[in-house]
Amino acid sequence: MNNIKENLALPVGTTLDRFIMRKQEDFPYATGELSQLLRDIALAAKIVNRAINHAGLTDIGGAYGKQNVQGEEQQKLDVVANIRFIRALRNGGEVCTIISEEEDEVIQTGNLKGKYIVAIDPLDGSSNIDVNVSIGTIFSIYRRISELGTEGTIEDCFQKGTEQVAAGYIIYGSSTMLVYTTGNGVNGFTYETSLGEFFLSHPNITTPKNGSIYSVNEGGYNYFPEAIKDYIELCRVRNYAARYIGSLVADFHRNLLKGGIYMYPNTLKSPGGKLRLLYECNALSFIVEQAGGKASDGRQRILEIQPSDLHQRCTFYIGSKEMVEEVESLLVARPVRNTQLV
Repeated sequence: MNNIKENLALPVGTTLDRFIMRKQEDFPYATGELSQLLRDIALAAKIVNRAINHAGLTDIGGAYGKQNVQGEEQQKLDVVANIRFIRALRNGGEVCTIISEEEDEVIQTGNLKGKYIVAIDPLDGSSNIDVNVSIGTIFSIYRRISELGTEGTIEDCFQKGTEQVAAGYIIYGSSTMLVYTTGNGVNGFTYETSLGEFFLSHPNITTPKNGSIYSVNEGGYNYFPEAIKDYIELCRVRNYAARYIGSLVADFHRNLLKGGIYMYPNTLKSPGGKLRLLYECNALSFIVEQAGGKASDGRQRILEIQPSDLHQRCTFYIGSKEMVEEVESLLVARPVRNTQLV
């Protein structure tokens, strides 16, 4: 009986909605619109989470039978997640324009007075769906620079990552978490399914300055720049742990909490890199910097890259600050040349 009374006396915790309301004062230019936008994203995340949990019981697993704009085979849940997030953002009324990794062109929501632009990867790591590995959603939020009362423009979408007002990701795994920043630190919320709420579980996330985990697809080792091969050899000599899931969100989330580096270098097949600047790299770079880490393309800060294409790709090194800086120094010492099979 005493245990029951003690459990009932425990606080439930801070919900995402309550946390967002408390933080509204951080945005004197916004009168609740950004807060509502974050709630819209959280709502869509709950719906997508339910679909993912039912994937093994319903016919929404496996390939959709089409390719996205990057030429990658879409999974059925890619399409489901894309529809759900676009619908939530459109119906929420705060977003004038959406760009999605799954769409060829910009999406005009019809909300001409919406103040925000959203860039989203609705379902990162979707090739892992059928083998029950963690996957995720990544999003960036920008204030529009075009005139209110008009449709958003391509210039709205081509803002540097430094102009983000918020960014985050949702990881669907053993538990579902929403992690986001508005430029005032990073906070993580875990989804409590029985209550249907996200609760603050990881306040003020900071990432270690150094770590002992490196995450890279070593299947492409022979095609990596020599400097990256050198760094991988250093990691092996130091007995670092090699951890690579193949879902960017999952790899990033682990390294953010434990300390480590995620690398996606250029190769002969992808000389400009493979990950998408607008849908993946900018958001995670904003988050890692707010947590005390670093993100680079090997030459410059990711957030300072000027976008010029909706589906622009880049090389990507992100994680603990000292590890990323060591990679940068190696790349300076051994500049990238045409990578050949050795």
